[in-house]
Amino acid sequence: MAMGRGSANKVTIAFGLVFLFFLLGSEVVNAATYTVGDGGGWSFNSGSWPKGKSFRAGDVLVFNYNPSIHNVVAVNGAGYKSCKTPGGSKVFTSGKDRITLTRGTNYFICNFAGHCESGMKIAVTAA
Repeated sequence: MAMGRGSANKVTIAFGLVFLFFLLGSEVVNAATYTVGDGGGWSFNSGSWPKGKSFRAGDVLVFNYNPSIHNVVAVNGAGYKSCKTPGGSKVFTSGKDRITLTRGTNYFICNFAGHCESGMKIAVTAA
């Protein structure tokens, strides 16, 4: 039985969708998980932690810290530079936060008084 033009187009679309789902699935499979500050956790010594590491969108950062004395706030570049929490910023307080990176530079600070100003902030760029 011969296939008409409509059948060939459906096969091409189906193949394209399968390929797209494969690509999307491989991004998730290839995502890495990083513990900020390694064994020392999220602390005043975390500022240089991203240096030398390669991050990708979809990678997960794990912030381990004592929530009674620290937090994690996802801020924009201005908030990072000024150590101020812009309105609408997401504040994490569990002490075991898992944050998925987006493409571009992701900024994080601790907004407890004086902590960011003392270096408790990181900027992570994800390709």
